[in-house]
Amino acid sequence: MSYVYDDQNIFAKILLGEIPNDTVLETEYSLAFRDIAPQAPDHVLIIPKGPYVCYDHYANEASDPEIVDFTRTIGKVCLMLGIDPVSGGKGYRVISNTGKNGVQDVQHLHVHVLAGRSLGPMLRQG
Repeated sequence: MSYVYDDQNIFAKILLGEIPNDTVLETEYSLAFRDIAPQAPDHVLIIPKGPYVCYDHYANEASDPEIVDFTRTIGKVCLMLGIDPVSGGKGYRVISNTGKNGVQDVQHLHVHVLAGRSLGPMLRQG
């Protein structure tokens, strides 16, 4: 089975410049921008520029330069926001939702970087 990428999803349209965004950082292979409905004081989405549906799709099919750039972009965003513990931040959470059970809303790989307040436990007990 292979993934089918929908080139009409909202992130594809952002990458094409059809929908504006509040860019935090753009690199050769990645784009980081502020979420339009933030769930924390700092809420940045980071997406690869390639047509990848979810993280396992990306991990298995993206090139090494794409993967390195995406990972480094996440690190750079954390430094830029000052949320990493080394910069004096109190930490952050990185989330990537996949598929129905993961409650993935947009079928384009994206990670959420959330920070700026206590985010509570990862999942409810039980």
